[in-house]
Amino acid sequence: MKKWIWIAVVVIVAIFIFSSYNGFVSKEEAVNTAWSNVETQYQRRSDLIPNLVNTVKGYAAHESQTLESVTEARSKATSINLTVDELTPETLAAYQQAQGEVRSALGRLIAVAEQYPDLKANQNFIELQAQLEGTENRISVARKAFNEEAQRYNTAVRRFPGNLIAGLFGFARKPYFEAAEGTDAAPEVQI
Repeated sequence: MKKWIWIAVVVIVAIFIFSSYNGFVSKEEAVNTAWSNVETQYQRRSDLIPNLVNTVKGYAAHESQTLESVTEARSKATSINLTVDELTPETLAAYQQAQGEVRSALGRLIAVAEQYPDLKANQNFIELQAQLEGTENRISVARKAFNEEAQRYNTAVRRFPGNLIAGLFGFARKPYFEAAEGTDAAPEVQI
């Protein structure tokens, strides 16, 4: 009789380990997918930037410094390639900083475009600007979805008794996207 009890205990423990491990794999894959979606949106923005820069160049040739800063920021941002396995708070912060520089440079580019009434009425510029605005919204949604998946995964990794299985098989916490420094203050608009 005792033999059957031990067999039952071993079977229950094995089922728990297998189901916990498979749960962690599923949650980690959800984080990986969410990260891929974030990268896809950043890539979309990077792909749109050359078109926007070229459109503005046609109207504002003497604004070369602004155009160069946009191109440099895009180049720097696309040179940072992270996989979800390389995500640490430090690497994510560097990635966010590079993407923040792109956003800042785009803001300066849009400000330059405001100085050219013909450009503001140009259909190509209007369409590209709308695409960039939509992309920024998509980036925000993708980052939020990534954080939600990372939160689900991190919770599972930290909860008892799953944390024992997570530690045994090397499942570690994932970092979150955080707000860039200075975003807690409202931007000052000067007209």
